[in-house]
Amino acid sequence: MDFFKDLLNEITGFFSIGPIIDVVNSGDYSKLLTFDGVLQLLSPVIPLVLLIEIGRAVLYKRFKIDDYKIPFFIYVFNRVVSRFISIAAVAFCIALFEKYAPFKTSFTWYWFVYGYIVWEFAHFVYHYLGHKVRLFWCLHSTHHAPEQMNLSVTYAHFFLEAPYADVIRTSICIIAGVNVPLLFFIMFVDGFWGSFIHVGENIIKDGRLGFLNKVVLTPSHHRVHHARNPLYMDTNFCNLLNIWDRVFGTFQYEEHHTPVEYGITRKINAKNFWDVYFGEFYYLFLDIKNAPGIGNKLMYIVMPPGWNHTGDHKTASVIKRQMSKERA
Repeated sequence: MDFFKDLLNEITGFFSIGPIIDVVNSGDYSKLLTFDGVLQLLSPVIPLVLLIEIGRAVLYKRFKIDDYKIPFFIYVFNRVVSRFISIAAVAFCIALFEKYAPFKTSFTWYWFVYGYIVWEFAHFVYHYLGHKVRLFWCLHSTHHAPEQMNLSVTYAHFFLEAPYADVIRTSICIIAGVNVPLLFFIMFVDGFWGSFIHVGENIIKDGRLGFLNKVVLTPSHHRVHHARNPLYMDTNFCNLLNIWDRVFGTFQYEEHHTPVEYGITRKINAKNFWDVYFGEFYYLFLDIKNAPGIGNKLMYIVMPPGWNHTGDHKTASVIKRQMSKERA
């Protein structure tokens, strides 16, 4: 009986319907009129759309179990290994840095705008480092390994990536004066939109979303971010507002003449959990082991993916420059 109870808890946890079930059982629907109640009501949307996405794929005979299998395995593995690490990391950063904030915000619309711009900057920093520092890429690459885009990809993360991301994002926001309730609300909005932009073509064929493509980061922009095409590599690091990608020159539209090719540049077995989850760590270990001298060994850890002590670099920036020369 405990097994079935735990299974039921996992299912309701995945779909985020536990609080709604509690409301139905209690009969007190007034909770849904509160701010927390609205958040609880919106939480199941992404898992529900994921089911619709799978259903449409089955209906139109485009469903492939391999497109969803590895992200599902990763989700289950992460639930077992790292359920509370991110929460602890966020709490630690709040306690450590809150006293150093030069001022404090309040839960108002204008501070929300300020807080979200700060959050996007913090997200940009974490995400940029995840592509430009080899060790951090090992944490982030699991999310880029799937070779098809669908909502299940939003659950495909190495278990230590969330704590690493939350330490950077929370620290920057707290130091910049974003107060805790406002930060948690921003995290919810960002998490919701960050999940939605992984929606596959079975739900939204053209991810540009009309005029929104010029206003916010859409599924089209994020499909570009997940591409291994040289044109698209290391672009669109933000989640909702594209302000920092434009400031730092990493913004890229999806080009009609360049279809997105998903995945990472390393030859990978995207159907193998161990390669997807631990493959980048394995190849980093080999590079460190074979590198001459302690300096080169350390460089492999902190330099971008593709850096080589021989000078024969295959980093994203080198590949993009080579592509530009070939086009010229």
